[in-house]
Amino acid sequence: MNVSLVIPAYNEAANLRKCLDSVATQTIKPFEVIIVDNNSTDGTADLASSYPFTKVIKESVQGRVYARDAGFNKAKGDVIARVDADTVLPDNWIKYITTFYESLAHQKSAFTGDADFHNVRFPKAVSWLYRQMSFNLNHLLIGHPTLWGSNMAITRNQWEDVKALVCQRNDIHEDLDLSIHIKEAGNQIVYDHNCHVKAELRRVYSDRHELFEYLQWWPRTLKSHGKLMWPVCWLISVVPLYCLTLVLIAADKIARLSGKKSLA
Repeated sequence: MNVSLVIPAYNEAANLRKCLDSVATQTIKPFEVIIVDNNSTDGTADLASSYPFTKVIKESVQGRVYARDAGFNKAKGDVIARVDADTVLPDNWIKYITTFYESLAHQKSAFTGDADFHNVRFPKAVSWLYRQMSFNLNHLLIGHPTLWGSNMAITRNQWEDVKALVCQRNDIHEDLDLSIHIKEAGNQIVYDHNCHVKAELRRVYSDRHELFEYLQWWPRTLKSHGKLMWPVCWLISVVPLYCLTLVLIAADKIARLSGKKSLA
């Protein structure tokens, strides 16, 4: 069972090394590791090329969906695994994916796993809440599990079936869109909460100026697919999550200030 690992990357030089270091320690090595450089200006491509096991390709059309598609189209493995550039994998992650697809029962299944966020206050609570919203609530809203781009895999045959159908938009969640198309093509999606990776909740701190718009991608994706529950998603996700994020930011500032006072 050959597993191609695809990692879209735009200006990820600060994060990519940890990700690739975790790829290097896998107990079962991926068949290939494809880094898709999406017009980076910070040395991402040079860093990726410094690892002997990577293949770096360019995608000039800006946007994660285009970078993902370029990587998936280039992949030659039986299975296409996907993570983001800030993902840190456990040593057995490729083995986990390989074992999953060695089962005949999973030949028509797509795989997704869970996350532990390490860059926020109260990481266990935040990771638990993210799990409820992204996996359990989505399941209720659309009737099936959904893929998460930082910890997922599909077969190359599944990609061939849907690659002409996935939405080419930068204002929706491309992994949620892919989930819906994968399911509509007659596949199952298996969410395994025992398979964890480490990741960053990016828009809480470094990219929080994008947060409110980003939160609207979720109901917008459902609306674009005619899912009648999209207004419910807006009401119970966009506003509450935005407010919760502000609370996390405030808690972080208070903790930092308290730390400075104690040092004084």
